[in-house]
Amino acid sequence: MLKKARLAAAIIFWGIITLLFLDFTGTLHAWFGWMARIQFLPAVLALNLGVVILLVALTLVFGRVYCSVICPLGVFQDVVSWINGRRGKKSRMRFTWSPAKDWLRYGMLAVFIAALAAGAGSVVALLAPYSTYGRIVSNLFSPVYRWGNNLLACFAERIDSYAFYTTEVWVRSVPAFIIAAAAFILIAVLAWRNGRTWCNTVCPVGTVLGFLSRFSLFKIRIDAGKCKSCSLCTRGCKASCIDWKNHSVDYSRCVDCFDCIGTCRHGAISYSPWKRTAKEPAAKGLQEQDSVRPDSSRRSFLSITAMLAGSAAVKAQEMKVDGGLAVIQKKKIPHRSTRIVPAGSGSIRNFENHCTACQLCVSVCPNLVLRPSAGIMTLMQPEMSYERGYCRPECTRCADVCPAGAILPVSAEEKSSTRIGHAVWVRENCVPLTDGVKCGNCARHCPSGAIMMVPSDASDPGSPEIPVINTEKCIGCGACEYLCPARPFSAIYVEGHQMHSEF
Repeated sequence: MLKKARLAAAIIFWGIITLLFLDFTGTLHAWFGWMARIQFLPAVLALNLGVVILLVALTLVFGRVYCSVICPLGVFQDVVSWINGRRGKKSRMRFTWSPAKDWLRYGMLAVFIAALAAGAGSVVALLAPYSTYGRIVSNLFSPVYRWGNNLLACFAERIDSYAFYTTEVWVRSVPAFIIAAAAFILIAVLAWRNGRTWCNTVCPVGTVLGFLSRFSLFKIRIDAGKCKSCSLCTRGCKASCIDWKNHSVDYSRCVDCFDCIGTCRHGAISYSPWKRTAKEPAAKGLQEQDSVRPDSSRRSFLSITAMLAGSAAVKAQEMKVDGGLAVIQKKKIPHRSTRIVPAGSGSIRNFENHCTACQLCVSVCPNLVLRPSAGIMTLMQPEMSYERGYCRPECTRCADVCPAGAILPVSAEEKSSTRIGHAVWVRENCVPLTDGVKCGNCARHCPSGAIMMVPSDASDPGSPEIPVINTEKCIGCGACEYLCPARPFSAIYVEGHQMHSEF
């Protein structure tokens, strides 16, 4: 029953969290967005002390159930390992006990904490388990999901139904796609061959919770008096943490999957809050040995707690033509001195210090504005660009879903008055001056009324009109840049602000 309950809970969590990254409509987030907020690292970065205390208490009572139920990357590894195990009995019994590689896992934890303290977001993003899984889903699974949606939308349109609508499928960032593919292959191969190797050697969250789980109340216990030394438990343990010869369990690596309880044919394994002190009876040619080794010392508990605190695109954009005659050239991304981050971030520094690059906000952005960064220090963290849309002042989707505090909740009114950047006019690209025709697109579509068209020659009222920007009213939404007809570079673009402000 323990295993069945754990499996049911794990499937529910894993399935819904996966759908959170796939759901581009934002419908599920209103109901299940809390599942992203109870992920360990996002809760720590968001200073959500209630969630952190709850997860620590859960580990101290029940062990690493977070890793086997709540963490989507952990459950993903179980799925891969289970698929391999379906090939036959030998595949199910392919594991073996191995000593913990403490130098590696604590070394990775030290690197992770140092990167977190130094603000090296790219390193943090590479090691964070929830974010790693989010990037895998966003970059690899989401295109397939959207292709399926577009296929259904095509069929629905033929029968005059609007239950589905088409959405663009495109590669938001080539580096992010490559990193997600590499992570998927590496983690899948490790899980296929050795089960939870990633969790117990690389994952910093697994290392921290593994340390705490040594002192948990409920643990997997082996009764040496009942054990027949058949080694089935060890050969079926995907965490490689059961030493059947010494009847001991490495609780820092045990993820409480309860597979060993179902595997044992002699009732020698239990999940209980007390220790068993029985001795193994003398067997033929074997000496009597101790049943379970005493728990490890708790002397470093406070120190660890302090450390913790301290698409390849298949559906390309449809060809657009001007009057059915000439193909409109695609826009290119302008060079920005300062990148643009969403309203609610407060500042670029706050955004970079809290963002784990899970790309949940990228997945739900309905305006195609957010995309992963290709910068070295901000690799895979989202940033804004306006080649495919602009940030509508009434949309707060990214702030609603961010679990790490990188984008704080903001109302539509607050967002409409927050300056995240300002528009910059490029004279040599402006259509009225280059082609001698009237335009004014930027002024007509500016939602904050920050752009006014004036004669290019003050002494000649009939001269071509050009835009003048009131930077105090400009909020940096990008409507002017997106809707500017100049190609390939817009005649007006947005520069980001290091610190956001309100007017």
